[in-house]
Amino acid sequence: MSATTTEESLGTRIEDALRQRFSERRTAAEGYGSEFVALWHAAEEHALGGKLIRPRLLLDLTHALAPAPLTVEETHCAIDVAAHVELLHFAFLLHDDVIDGDLMRRRRPNLIGALVAARPAGPTEPALHWARSSAILLGDLLLSSAVLGFARAEVSAEARERLLGLLEQTIFETVAGEHADVALSDGIIAPDLRTILSTSAYKTSTYSFVLPLRAAAVLAGASAAAEEHLTAIGWNLGLAYQLQDDLLSVFGDPEEHGKDPFSDLREGKETAIIAYARMTSQWEGIELHFGRPDLNSTDGADARDRLRACGSEAFVRGLVQEHLDAADSALLEAESAGLLPASAVETVRALATRVGSRRR
Repeated sequence: MSATTTEESLGTRIEDALRQRFSERRTAAEGYGSEFVALWHAAEEHALGGKLIRPRLLLDLTHALAPAPLTVEETHCAIDVAAHVELLHFAFLLHDDVIDGDLMRRRRPNLIGALVAARPAGPTEPALHWARSSAILLGDLLLSSAVLGFARAEVSAEARERLLGLLEQTIFETVAGEHADVALSDGIIAPDLRTILSTSAYKTSTYSFVLPLRAAAVLAGASAAAEEHLTAIGWNLGLAYQLQDDLLSVFGDPEEHGKDPFSDLREGKETAIIAYARMTSQWEGIELHFGRPDLNSTDGADARDRLRACGSEAFVRGLVQEHLDAADSALLEAESAGLLPASAVETVRALATRVGSRRR
């Protein structure tokens, strides 16, 4: 299959597969009341239209790793698994928005915000409770859909066992990472750099990079050794991605990334940027603004400037490069050992380049 087909047609086919899943659930919901049907309508609207980073990565690498062009049936199977990876991602986003109390995502109402806005009385406490409860329950359903999707994949029994084991580990580690992240935010555990980095890796690397890379290896029939190297590569790329996200949230251009430039500071989010700043003489001035719900743009800009002056920005940029280099070393090792074909190496390198140069 050509690169053009992969980039243009497969993205459309992923969305088509997702639309089919939501259509099936919406039809099934008709026997349970109009509000439940409306929930699935809203879910489809908010789940679709994204960049599809994870499923595209899975499909690109599956094609690159396969010893021969995928058959129609193998392509259909890969698309189906990729679609369920995206459903898993949306489930995690729903639960994350409930935990964080967010009503917005990228300058538009998230699912919870949209459900609240649809209530005639507006954002009352009952409406908020109903919308957040809906997000939790929908997230639970999408998690179960992802598990069932992996279990029903038309692959060999051995491949199915590998896929299900991978999914189980992914969900377990991601939840562990989210649990630790909440503990950091609430002061339950100390915000040291090592803990923050491991939390970021579990929250982001495991399901955003390791899962699609390893699932591609399983679907393409790659060796366990190749899968092991892809785990290390995905872990480092995911951590670099999360660190970049933290940098963009504080130092990036909000016109490009579409986020509130001071939301992390306002929320008191414990990141590697903050962990480094705590060890510098600038921390006293930064701490005045850190975790202030009423943080305005003037004080936010002052805190950002102090974070830059104390060396936090440069330090975290160095960490990003360190993890990109570690991913490249693992890639070189896999290539030299003959575990990954040149096409797969090229695919992963292109991903690393995008991670290192992202602006949003």
